[in-house]
Order: sequence, then C-alpha cells, then structure tokens
Amino acid sequence: MGAIRLDLIRRYLRPHRKVVLIGVAALVVVNLLSVSIPLLVRRVIDDLQDGFALQDVLAQAALIVALATVMGAVRLYSRMLVFGVGRQVEAELKQQIFDHLLKQEPGWVQTTGSGEVISRATSDVENVRRLLGFAVLSLTNTVLAYALTLPAMLSIDGWLTLAAVGLYPLMLMVVRLFGGRMMRQQRRQQEALASLSDLIQEDLSGISAIKIYGQESTEQTAFAGRNRIYRDAALNLARTRSTLFPLLEGISSISLLLLLALGSGQLESGRLSIGDLVALILFVERLVFPTALLGFTLNTFQTGQVSLERVEELLRRRPLIVSSASPTPPAKPGRGAVEARGLTVRYPNAPRPALVDVSFELHPGELVAVVGPVGCGKTTLARALGRMVELDPGQLWLDGVDITALDLAELRGQVGLVPQEGYLFTASLADNLRYGEPDAPFERVEAAARQARLEGDIKGFPDGYQTLVGERGITLSGGQRQRTALGRALLVRTPLLVLDDALASVDNTTAAEILRTIRSEQANAQSNDQGLGRTVLMISHQLSAAAACDRVLVLEEGRLVQQGHHSELVAERGTYRRLWDREQATEQLRAAG
Repeated sequence: MGAIRLDLIRRYLRPHRKVVLIGVAALVVVNLLSVSIPLLVRRVIDDLQDGFALQDVLAQAALIVALATVMGAVRLYSRMLVFGVGRQVEAELKQQIFDHLLKQEPGWVQTTGSGEVISRATSDVENVRRLLGFAVLSLTNTVLAYALTLPAMLSIDGWLTLAAVGLYPLMLMVVRLFGGRMMRQQRRQQEALASLSDLIQEDLSGISAIKIYGQESTEQTAFAGRNRIYRDAALNLARTRSTLFPLLEGISSISLLLLLALGSGQLESGRLSIGDLVALILFVERLVFPTALLGFTLNTFQTGQVSLERVEELLRRRPLIVSSASPTPPAKPGRGAVEARGLTVRYPNAPRPALVDVSFELHPGELVAVVGPVGCGKTTLARALGRMVELDPGQLWLDGVDITALDLAELRGQVGLVPQEGYLFTASLADNLRYGEPDAPFERVEAAARQARLEGDIKGFPDGYQTLVGERGITLSGGQRQRTALGRALLVRTPLLVLDDALASVDNTTAAEILRTIRSEQANAQSNDQGLGRTVLMISHQLSAAAACDRVLVLEEGRLVQQGHHSELVAERGTYRRLWDREQATEQLRAAG
C-alpha cells in the first residue's frame, strides 16, 4: 500500500516536477547558507580573540548580513514554489472531482450522501494539498538540514555534537505523541463545527416550521448542546498545544545547557575555541525547528496519504450511465416518437423491478398521460426516457433510435424532463428559466414564462424577471417553483417533453390553462407546417388532467395494465376506473365540506 501511495504522490507532482525541482534546489542553497553563516561567525569571534582590524570585522559582518538576506529571500522563494505546487494541485483536483461528479448518475449521488462527497472534495483535498506542499517541503528541508549541519558540527567536535543532539529523539517522540492527539482533537473540533453549521443551515431553511410549531426553545437547546461540544473540543486542542510547545522549548533548552556545560570544560582545556562553541550553539538551535516540525510533518504525511486514497477511490468510481462508445446521431429533426419494447428497470438491491415488460408507443405530437397508484413505476418511466436510470439496449427507442446508442448530451437535448421537485438555483428568475439555454434571448424567456402561466406572478415581484430566487427556490411557492421548472423545459423546445407530476402543486384551473397552451402550441406547429409539434408525456395523479389527453397509460405494480382514451377506460372495469371513482368521491367530499 505504501508503494502505491508513493506512486500516487509522484503522479500528482509529475506535471509540476520542474517547479518542484527548482524549489528543492532553492532549499539546498538555503541550507548551504545556513551552514556557512555559523562558520563565518566562528571565524569572526576567533579573529576577535587573536586581535583584529575593525575594517576586516566590518567586512565579515557585512558578508554575514548579506548571506542572511540572500538566505531569507531564497527560503521565501522556495516556499512560494513548493506551496504553490500544493495549491495548484488542490485547484486541479477540485476541478477534476467536480467534473467527475457531473458524470455520475443521479441515483449514486443521492444514495452516497452529499456530506460524504463534499468531505472528500474539500477536507480530503486540503489534506492532499498539505501533503504535496507543506509535508514535501518540510521533509526535504529536514533531510537537508541534518545532512549538511551534522557533518559541520562533527568537524568541530564529535562528542559535543552527540551530546547536544542526544535529546532530539526525545523531542521527536514528544511531538509524535502530542501530534497524533492534536490531529484527533482537530478532527473532533472540525466535526463539531460542521455539526453546528449544519444545525444553523437546517434551522434557517426550516424557520417557518420552527415558528409555526413554537419550537424556538427546542432549537436553542439543541444549538447550546452542539455549541458546548464545539467549545470543549476547541479547549482540549488549546490545552494540548499549550502543553506541547513549552515541552519542546524545555527540551531544546536542556540541550543547550548540556552543550554549554560540556563546552565550558572543553574551553578550559583549550580543545575548543569560543568561536567553535558559538558555532555549535547556532547549529543546535538551527536543528530544533525542523526536528520539532518533523512529527507534525509525519502526521500530515500519513493523513494526506489516507486522504489521497479516499480521493482516488472517488475518482476511480465509474458512472453506470455513459454514452455509447460509437454513438448513433439522433433523428434530425426530432419528432418525439417513442417506442418501449418490453421495458424492464430494476434498481440495485431492490426486491423487485420498478418496471416489468412495459410496451407502448407515443406518436409525434401526442399528449399522453401516465397514471397509476403510488409506487407503480411512473417516475421510473420518466427517468428512463431521460436515461437517468440504467437500461439494457433494445428496450426504449426515440425517433427510431435506441436511446442507449445515443450520446447522452444529444439525448438530453431531445428530451425535456420536468421532475415533480424542480430544482431552482440561487439566481434570478430569468437565469433559472434560461438554464437549459443560457444564451436564449429575453423574448424567449418571456414566452416560456407565459406558456407556464408564470408571467402574472413575475409582474407582481418588485424586480420582475431579475428577482433573485433563494436557495432551492425557497422564496417561491410550490406552484411557482413547479411552473418555473416547467418554463425552463418549454424554453428549450425539445421534441419530447416529459412532465413527472410537474403540475402537482398547481391548481386545477392553472394546470388546465397550461395544457391548453401546450395544445395550442401543437396546433400552431401543424398550421405553420412545422411538423406535429412536440410530444408530451404527462405523469399525473390528477385524473381530471389526464382526461384532457389524447391517450392514457395506466401502470400498476410496474406493469402496463391499461391504455386508451379516458372515456374508454372509465367505461371498463379496472385500475383506471377505480382511481377515477376514488378521485370523484374525494372531490365530492371536499365540495360538501
């Protein structure tokens, strides 16, 4: 597993290897200068002992200042390069993940959970960035620091060097011990903060329900509990940090005291000069920071590798619904003719198929309703026409072409699917209406709004078409959201329009007006020799709306049990008549009440 992770690290760094190599070369220069400066200080101090010329000392001091300045500039340059690589990889990886997620089928995104996906796309990617930026820089710097500093120290005095750095393994152990605890505490703090943020977001979205049921005190109590958890997690992390850094300072101070104690004896015996001792002190202090940082670096490295595996696992996930390797072009112009031949759809892990051996035809320009009890497969049929669920070849045809042979983008340019919960984006009404064609002229936006019977509502908004729609369209009523989603599909002008209970939140009068608009659009298309107009498949629980359609398809337990005109189906015993009688009885009770 370790070798695989190293291969992954090399793969992510390979496009930026030139920048990384320049950054490493800069670190080599920094460490060479860091070693040379204490040696120059030693020479100055020894020259002062032997007698000196002020001009020579000033020249050497100026050289030390110049080297220190160059070292600082090169260090800054190296950090900018290596950290920049980490940031660049982070940006590229986020874009890659986003592009990859857009290719996945909706079912996988919904069942996986947005929280898990977002965690991998944000927290895990940040950990990868720290791995490829901070961890690479820190490990390289630590290796270079020891590789260049220890030989210089040993050349001055081997025993003092061993005595001075003898406590460093203890420092590393302390950092490793506290570093693991700090990472766990940091993770708990992040989780507590995420939980707190989730509650705030949920309560803001559901503020109406909170007010209606008078649950302000309940939500306050829930927030106080999560806030305490976050506070305790933050305090625990602060205590650990407050304990660790004084410990590191204490160990480094002991190392220096030991060096001074042993070094003073060497000075008295004449085996060591004052300049040598000062140089050793500078070298020891130089190794304190990379040694203390090594523990954090190793923890970051390990965390980054785990996150790298999680990100790779996400990127390795291949969508079940993909375009054909050699797609067939759609019919031009599209007529919206649909044929189902033994259509069977089974969801993963489902006890039974959602659709079983369903066969029917939709003729160009027809307005056909699909009805049936709850759970009979109506929505699955709509999703199948948009290929939102996986299908076997040879089951569903659009204008004589198997939809599994069509390029997905081409297919969805031929099929307009309006779900019951039409998602609206946080943008203006105009932008939501033209979402399918962002460059559509405003005249077409207005026409789509009129067709969806939304124009009157828009005129009542202070900003008209530029009215900003809140998150998920929360500022609109249910009927306004559905009509906006319908207008979006009508603007695109696809040959086939599938309404998946898209008028459920619209009153019967408005729904009838919308259907009349669609009818008149088809009549205008025929009179202007533009074909038969678009084909409309309307899934509905309102059988009164289905009665106005050319034909009705009746589903029950995933099977097509009846089809025909409303008058024919009402006249015969079966599922449709039972549903119709139930609806009529419900309306009579409502009228009597």
